[in-house]
Amino acid sequence: MRTPVTIIGAGLGGLTLARVLHVHGIPVTVHEAEPSPSARSQGGMLDIHDDTGQLALRAAGLLDEFRAIVLEGRQAMRVLGTDGTVLFDVPDDGTGGRPEAQRGDLRRILLDSLPAGTVRWGRKATVVRALGGGRHEVVFSDGTAVTTDLLVGADGAWSRVRPLLSGARPEYVGKSLVETYLADARTRYPATARAVGDGSMMASSPDREIFAHRESGDTLHAYVWITEPLNWFTGIDFTDAAAATARIAREFTGWAPELVALITEGTAPVLRSLYALPDEHRWDRVPGVTLIGDAAHLQAPNGEGANLAMLDGAELGRALAAHPDDVEAALSAYERAMFPRSAAAAVSFPERGSEGGSEGDMTPDMIEFITRQGR
Repeated sequence: MRTPVTIIGAGLGGLTLARVLHVHGIPVTVHEAEPSPSARSQGGMLDIHDDTGQLALRAAGLLDEFRAIVLEGRQAMRVLGTDGTVLFDVPDDGTGGRPEAQRGDLRRILLDSLPAGTVRWGRKATVVRALGGGRHEVVFSDGTAVTTDLLVGADGAWSRVRPLLSGARPEYVGKSLVETYLADARTRYPATARAVGDGSMMASSPDREIFAHRESGDTLHAYVWITEPLNWFTGIDFTDAAAATARIAREFTGWAPELVALITEGTAPVLRSLYALPDEHRWDRVPGVTLIGDAAHLQAPNGEGANLAMLDGAELGRALAAHPDDVEAALSAYERAMFPRSAAAAVSFPERGSEGGSEGDMTPDMIEFITRQGR
């Protein structure tokens, strides 16, 4: 079986690419390892940036659909001290350029925009190999295979497609996060709901941070960041929710109770160890194959990942439409723009200085970063 464009991975980047190709009349098939669109939760909120993610949605012709799923008021952002004191507060005045939406809702509007059968579910790629002449074969876990003239790896951190282009492998960034949810927060945990506010909240001390945001249905979604080596986390049994919760909470002894409640009163903690590719990750042009999103430029979470993946998909789709008779010219143009764009976005939250200030102090770099995120 041969298809003009084959995408591995039905995340936001792969689906945006598929949609832009469809808009331009270019046949495409997406293969996704998950068995169905509802096989798992799609994660929490995303702020969709006016200079990346929204540009991608415009190229996909889906801005109106996106506006319909935006959660109003969620661009508010605040910083708290570990004692619960408000250090910095950016209200949502309706002028921000980063409206928030649920990742699952965003994925749904992308899926709904594609013709039936575009996404093939339950198709886990196990072997990917070059056949010569820019053609590639993908073998799936069920034993079936496809050959394609253009293969796009949109398959995330541990991409099966990436080795065709690069020997780089993600490396642990030195910190992990633990994820929890609190439902019906205003009713059940009013002090915590007030602390988080209407949008996002962060509180930090050296090597320990709590980020949280308010999702739909009055749910608080918390990310508890801990800077420790991987073996520190392997010493915690996350299959024992109560024991894991108690162990993580111990790291926040002395913090305000309304903040610690995001750990102790939430759902069973889920560990997310964080990996990244080199900031300047790139490869030489290989005929008939390229990468988008985390497969191309995996970064530690910094608010840019989903937006970059969508923009990658949109820009690759537009390049292919602009060079209908020259795939290599399209891939070269896409990669020339993508490499510096992803490297420039590989930034993290500014670190506290080691001198001149107490725990609650905010540096100018930190304030600028927070303001940018809130806007």
